[in-house]
Amino acid sequence: MNYQMLVLDLDGTLTNSKKEITKPTYKALIEIQEAGKKVVLASGRPINGIVPLAEKLELARFGGYMLSFNGARITQCSTGSIIYNRVLPAEVIEPVYEITKNYPGLDILTYDQNNILSGLTVNEYTEKESYINKMEIVPVKDFVSRLTFPVNKLLITGDPSVLEELMPVLKKKFRKLLNIYRSEPFFLEIMPQNIDKANSLQKLLNSIGLTADSMICCGDGFNDISMIEYAGLGVAMENAQPLVKESADYITKSNDDDGILHVINTFLRS
Repeated sequence: MNYQMLVLDLDGTLTNSKKEITKPTYKALIEIQEAGKKVVLASGRPINGIVPLAEKLELARFGGYMLSFNGARITQCSTGSIIYNRVLPAEVIEPVYEITKNYPGLDILTYDQNNILSGLTVNEYTEKESYINKMEIVPVKDFVSRLTFPVNKLLITGDPSVLEELMPVLKKKFRKLLNIYRSEPFFLEIMPQNIDKANSLQKLLNSIGLTADSMICCGDGFNDISMIEYAGLGVAMENAQPLVKESADYITKSNDDDGILHVINTFLRS
C-alpha cells in the first residue's frame, strides 16, 4: 500500500521516556516529508504543548497538521489556520466541576493561551500534565467563573481508582452531551460529544482528498484506539496498553526503541 500520511500520538509514541524525539526518528520524519508524505501530530495535549514538536519537525514547511485536545481542534501548520474546532457546551462546565469536587484528591484543569488552569487541588498528575506540556500551573479560586472563553476540553487528574468511580457517574449524567474517557489511568478527558482522534482525522482527510486507507496511525493510549481502528494501518507501540494492542493491525517496537523509525522503515520507505 502506498501510504501518504503518518499520524502520530506524542507521549509514549513519538517521544521516548525523556519526552524527546531521537535523532534517527527525527531524521527519518524529515526525509519522508521531503518525499511528499504528510505528518500529523495527534494528541490530547493543548496546542501549546504540541507546537514545539511541530516546529522541530518543520511541519509548517512540509504542510503538516496538528490535532490538539484529542481532535477537538485541527490546525494547519503552514498557515496557522484552524480548520476544525469544537468546544464544550458552556452549561456543562459547572455541573462537571460540582460533581468532581466531591471526590477526594482530584483536580480539574483546562488551558488558556499560556497556562494550565487548576480548579481544585494541584496533585502529582496535574504536575505531570504541566511537565508534559511545558506549561505553568495557575491555581484558580473560582474555576467556573474564570472560564469566560471557549473550552475545548476539561481534564480531571487523580488516583486511577478514584477516577474509575467518577467516570460512570459523569457518563450517565452527560451521555448525550459529552465524550468521556481515560487517556491514561490518571487522566479523565471531558470532550465535546463525538470528538475523538478518528472523527477529526476523517474531517481532515475529506478536506485534502485522501482516504483512511492511505493513512498510518500510531499510538499507545486508550485515546488512540479510535484512530488505530480507523486507519488503513493501525499501529500500536510495544509499550501500549493491552487493549490498544488488541485494536492494532501491527505492533512496532517501543517508544524507547525507536518504534516510529521501525514503522517508517517497514512501511514508508522503498
